[in-house]
Amino acid sequence: MKQMLNHELLQIRNLKKYYPVTTGLLSQHIGDIKAVDGISFNIKERDILGLVGESGCGKSTLGRTILRLEEPTSGEILYKGMDITKLDKKGLRELRREIQIIFQDPDASLDPRMTVGDSIGEALIIHSITDEKERMKRVAELMEQVGLEAGQASHYPHEFSGGQKQRIGIARALAINPKLIIADEPVSALDVSIQAQILNLMMDIQQEFGLAYLFIAHDLSVIKHMAHRVAVMYLGKIAELADRREFFQNPLHPYTEALLSAVPSLKPKGKERILLLGDVPSPLNPPSGCRFHPRCHRVLPICHQEEPQLVEISQGHFVACHLYN
Repeated sequence: MKQMLNHELLQIRNLKKYYPVTTGLLSQHIGDIKAVDGISFNIKERDILGLVGESGCGKSTLGRTILRLEEPTSGEILYKGMDITKLDKKGLRELRREIQIIFQDPDASLDPRMTVGDSIGEALIIHSITDEKERMKRVAELMEQVGLEAGQASHYPHEFSGGQKQRIGIARALAINPKLIIADEPVSALDVSIQAQILNLMMDIQQEFGLAYLFIAHDLSVIKHMAHRVAVMYLGKIAELADRREFFQNPLHPYTEALLSAVPSLKPKGKERILLLGDVPSPLNPPSGCRFHPRCHRVLPICHQEEPQLVEISQGHFVACHLYN
């Protein structure tokens, strides 16, 4: 039987999120922190897009802006063709039946005053599933699906380990049968011994329920395990986007090459460690031209003056670099 092509689920078009910076008694506007600065990509049904980059590059802000936990400055966020930047509060509440988030810190995302059963079931109440018997049955099913015992629903967050708390966060995200989950560094706060268990759980759930993920991480080995496609973000922009195999076997952007060379098990054969110069520049005052040029080991004269555009070099492989434009 021929497999049907997946439909576009999420389309991001030139999305920007700026934070204004002011000074003085009159709050004079002196600039903007350009956390997300003109990003575009698509996520299809059942797709897992891994988003990777150094701390402070704007990954988490992008995820929160897609959910409108942060209001976008400009651009389009199309979910099933509908621009969610134009939704009112009622529309957003309906949207969150379809899109959920798993936070980085399971401790911070759980209310210590609520039992975990109430935390998982809260979304069901918000979305009008108010019959208590039905709700508790659903909570029990979810807890068992994520590897917890249904009888633990009456316990409080402090009675669980970090890995168990993240399982609770996953159960809560699944409560109302979403189609897309934004996973914001979901294993970075966990012990290494627990990370693989949570990642495998997320993979099993993705296949069972046909979910799509925007999987945000800074660890390339995690991205290699999880993602179907990989996007590299640097200082508010996408530097490279490719299928997982193409990304790890044929990295094009100098920043991607440096990231891969820093991970021993992922180092491209025959390539030495590439040391990046200096620190990530401030998003308040990004460099002219290519934002990566002050740290690039393959910099060209044009890189100082002209910003490269994200272009498709081969099928499905996009890069923003003057070496290829």
